[in-house]
Amino acid sequence: MNEWKEFCIEDIASIHNDERIPLSKMERLKRNGNYPYYGASGIIDFIDDFIFDGEYVLVSEDGENLKSRQTPIAFKANGQFWVNNHAHILKGKKDFHNNIIIYYFKNLDLNPFLTGAVQPKLNKRNLLSIPILLPEMEIEQKAIAEVLSSLDDKIDLLHRQNKTLEAMAETLFRQWFVVEAEEEWEERSLSFFGNIICGKTPTKKKPHFFDGDIPFIKIPDMHGKTFVFDTIDTLTEEGKQSQFNKTIPPKSINVSCIATVGLVTLNAFESHTNQQINSIVPIKDDYRYYLYCAMKNIYDLLQAMASGGTATLNLNTGNFSKIKLPLPNNKRLDNFNEIAIPLFDKIFKNQNQIRTLENLRDTLLPKLMSGEVRVNS
Repeated sequence: MNEWKEFCIEDIASIHNDERIPLSKMERLKRNGNYPYYGASGIIDFIDDFIFDGEYVLVSEDGENLKSRQTPIAFKANGQFWVNNHAHILKGKKDFHNNIIIYYFKNLDLNPFLTGAVQPKLNKRNLLSIPILLPEMEIEQKAIAEVLSSLDDKIDLLHRQNKTLEAMAETLFRQWFVVEAEEEWEERSLSFFGNIICGKTPTKKKPHFFDGDIPFIKIPDMHGKTFVFDTIDTLTEEGKQSQFNKTIPPKSINVSCIATVGLVTLNAFESHTNQQINSIVPIKDDYRYYLYCAMKNIYDLLQAMASGGTATLNLNTGNFSKIKLPLPNNKRLDNFNEIAIPLFDKIFKNQNQIRTLENLRDTLLPKLMSGEVRVNS
């Protein structure tokens, strides 16, 4: 095994901040196109030209996210793209250095390198001075990156597979229940298909209601998910019993109805939600994936119903319960479920595997990056 030494970011990457060009929102409107326009936390627009071509690492330069870490502060940008002046632009001196930088920043305490009391900022000088402990030999650095990248590649493959599976179910739904809907199908309100439960947050005056084993779903937990396995907040059994009538069984359909309206998920386990979410507990299992796809299909209607002329979107439980859906005949529903259920079962299995791989990666990451665990080079 090789010795480890302390490098600085500028030892393993070049910085390209001088090449970035910020564009105002008005300028971007006039230059609408297909090239990603990046900011501090990812893509914020698409425009008609690019500055960079290749694989780079973007690192947030400013913003509250530098402290809260709600989204990654170091992420890849690939291909042809544009960057504003809120993200540093790094390019590893070796291809695998891009991955090393991203993995290193996942566990890095940035606070010693930040300036600005109100608006956190990671300036160029501090960024380039950040120390990074790595094996002295590049062959072992590469081996570390390859181990972690192999896990990320598998995770990415499962995510892409899940998107394909869900798209297949949604396409089938639109074809059979929208395009080929039969005139004799009667419309029924959502309350016909299931019990509607609006979530609630237990009193914060009783801390023992929180930090238990029962998922407490809020809107941030729903983004990009088909099934919600893990949540930021959880309830104890006492917290659950304080509002037992708000308990939703596994695989209920959860729809965000306040502020961010129209996110649709299924909860993997028995759960609770907060008051921004209405849940449908199907009265028949046959309705489950029909209702899920239906809610995804009426996104625009949910948005329109929630607007109501107010600044904050709000679709109340009463109006939500009255939303009309066609009631298909049993044969059509059975045929749909014969195809849809295996698709969603596979998504569920894939998401569970993703959790396992992410836990493995996140356990290995600090050990590999600190030298506690070594890899053969």
